[in-house]
Amino acid sequence: MIVITTPTGQIGRQVLGHVLDAMDGTTPVRVIARDPSRLTPRARERTEIFQGSHADPDLLAAACAGADRVFWLVPPAPGADSVEDHFRAFTLPLCEVIGRGEGVERVVAVSTAGRGVAKNAGQVSASLAMDDRIAATGVHYRAVCPPFLMENLLGQAAALRSGEFFMPLTVDRVLRTCATADIAATAARLLLDTSWTGRADVPVIGPDDLTPEGMAQVISEVLDRTVRVRRITPEDYRAAALRSGASEAMAQGLADMATAMDDQGFYGPTEPSTPDTAPTGFREWCETVLRPALLS
Repeated sequence: MIVITTPTGQIGRQVLGHVLDAMDGTTPVRVIARDPSRLTPRARERTEIFQGSHADPDLLAAACAGADRVFWLVPPAPGADSVEDHFRAFTLPLCEVIGRGEGVERVVAVSTAGRGVAKNAGQVSASLAMDDRIAATGVHYRAVCPPFLMENLLGQAAALRSGEFFMPLTVDRVLRTCATADIAATAARLLLDTSWTGRADVPVIGPDDLTPEGMAQVISEVLDRTVRVRRITPEDYRAAALRSGASEAMAQGLADMATAMDDQGFYGPTEPSTPDTAPTGFREWCETVLRPALLS
């Protein structure tokens, strides 16, 4: 049995779609969803639904009863009081479920690139600590590790329509990227494969070596109009997050992450591309995802 968290989220819904495509009906699938009405009709028909948060220990234990595989993703929470406490509040109940030894053998989680490099990096550091905490239970564990998500740009749709986007990073330094479709495909493949054991990171690094300035050039060509990137400071990034409703702690975490990315170089050119797990190029993503989103 497979349990899928965040089944209506940007990545989780795609993972669920791949799993349902591959299942022949002999392997039950459960989902944990805060709002089951956001599930697709197919998902509602073909899964057992547990309504609520997977940070709820009792709900998680019930959903995982008899399950041998779990797809794990800690959802964003802009209003959380602490970056570390937010990740811990989700991860500890999973560790407790695994520790009972009642069935969960494999966990596939969405984490991040930057292991061994990122320090004091806000949400990145919290995600890497999550990996260590889960792996310490002894469960077979795969951390799917992307760099900067291309889909992050969708949050700047209004700015892009006006001809610019913003980055709290050096704009002439390579920034590795990845499409969520590749993250989901990789996670689903691992969920469906019961032969792997132990712990490992699975990098999901797209094929491009673009800087943010290079990304702006590609976007300009795809949209057939000039789009520029403007660098903002981590403090500007923090202020923008606060204006968007983030808590002080989460906004500071984003600023710390941006500072660490620039100073420590993770998500940069030293991360080699992984075409087997991340074949989608930035131009392809702009043509198939970004342009339709901006025109809608």
